[in-house]
Amino acid sequence: MTRQQKIIAAISSAVYAYLETEQAALAAQQQAQPQPTPQQAFPVSSPWALAGRQAAMERRYHMQFRTFR
Repeated sequence: MTRQQKIIAAISSAVYAYLETEQAALAAQQQAQPQPTPQQAFPVSSPWALAGRQAAMERRYHMQFRTFR
């Protein structure tokens, strides 16, 4: 094995060792943190609120296409 091949082998083994330690640290960090629960995009506590939102969206749609005058 030549000197250049030894240097290349040392560099590649150091890079692989660094990547392995980074992956181990990331895995430990992910296990330690609890996963957040996904929330609804639009939490509705009242059917009246949902109907108002739908009406507003419908008005925007009609304004875009100028269907009501």
